[in-house]
Amino acid sequence: MSADSPRTAGYARRRRGLWIALAILVAVIALVVFHIVNRKPARIGAPAQVVSVATAHRGDMPEILRSLGTVTPLATVTVLPQLSGYLTEVGYQEGQDVKKGQFLAQIDPRQYQISKQQAQAQLAKDQATLDQARADLARYTQLYQKKSIAEQQYMDQKFLVEQSEAAVKADKANIAQFDLDLAYCRITAPVDGRVGLRLVDPGNYVTPSSSTGIVVITTMKPTTVQFTVPQDSLGKVLDRVNSGAKLPVTLYNSDNTRQLATGTLYAMGNQMATSTGTVTLRANFANDDEKLYPNEFVNVQLLVDTLRNTVLVPTPAVQTGAPGDYVFLVNADDSVSVHKVTPGPSDGQYTAILSGLSAGQTVVTDGTDRLSDGARIRVAQAQPASAASAPATPSSAGAAHGNGRRHGAGQNTGSTSAS
Repeated sequence: MSADSPRTAGYARRRRGLWIALAILVAVIALVVFHIVNRKPARIGAPAQVVSVATAHRGDMPEILRSLGTVTPLATVTVLPQLSGYLTEVGYQEGQDVKKGQFLAQIDPRQYQISKQQAQAQLAKDQATLDQARADLARYTQLYQKKSIAEQQYMDQKFLVEQSEAAVKADKANIAQFDLDLAYCRITAPVDGRVGLRLVDPGNYVTPSSSTGIVVITTMKPTTVQFTVPQDSLGKVLDRVNSGAKLPVTLYNSDNTRQLATGTLYAMGNQMATSTGTVTLRANFANDDEKLYPNEFVNVQLLVDTLRNTVLVPTPAVQTGAPGDYVFLVNADDSVSVHKVTPGPSDGQYTAILSGLSAGQTVVTDGTDRLSDGARIRVAQAQPASAASAPATPSSAGAAHGNGRRHGAGQNTGSTSAS
């Protein structure tokens, strides 16, 4: 029993040491696991955003008002008969160009010719009565001077002559009226223009009360275009017109892909439309090629003025958001900062900056939706200055009313160039 005690004691010590080592190992493993679970991720710098940039430069920017217009002929005439009768002849072809005074249609004149002959016969009768009354008056005058007849008889004859003269005048007026009716039987073009489709065929009985008329004549050249401008832009237009300037107007087709004509502004409405807050303007066009068709819808560009030597940037560089209108200005350390600006007119490709930016400063033009103030950038491809040497002309802009500027998170919204 005593001989086994040292062996038992050694066994107990080894067993206790094993438990201690196992506890230490478990503690180390727990510590490692705790360290791994609670370890903070290594900080990695935000990657630079790839953007496109451009340099602000100076140039000329046209101030253009864009609007939807309607081709309005100088004259649209519905030819109506001025008397009643059967239509015996039509002297035009549908769609034909006619000159003023050209024969269009004929109404049966026989009834009016007969009425004229009756009036001529009545005139001859009354003229004979007048001649007889004048002869009697001459004889009565001599007798009255010799006191051979009463004064009453002389005065009655004098009045009879005056009555006969009035009857002759009435007969002549009737003849003139029938002459006019016969002229009305031959219907001619009141203006130069183009006739439309035939409205009445020969053989129909026409009257002055006919609302459709015989034919419609529309002047094709020259022609005009009516369009509107908002009241906010009216002041500058008035200033230019009152100074004697001839404001040029350019027309484009409905999808703004093709230029149709150029003309000048020549008339303005005298009242503001309260429902729309706009004023109607009218421009004149030669239309020698007849590309402008009556009542056609066209896109109108009115050149009000031109800003000379102003700061220009590509239109996508101008953003609109919580700060207002701004650009992302490229700093020397390849970062960007939000820079508030005051934009002016735009031609679609470029936008004028009235204040807040100087020529030579670099702005971001593409990739702005991923940027924020202070973000790091990497330029993908810098736009050469030669490519931005001059803004696009109004005719090359080819944009509808309001060229887009990016807003906030890359959305586009319309911005009028001058309104």
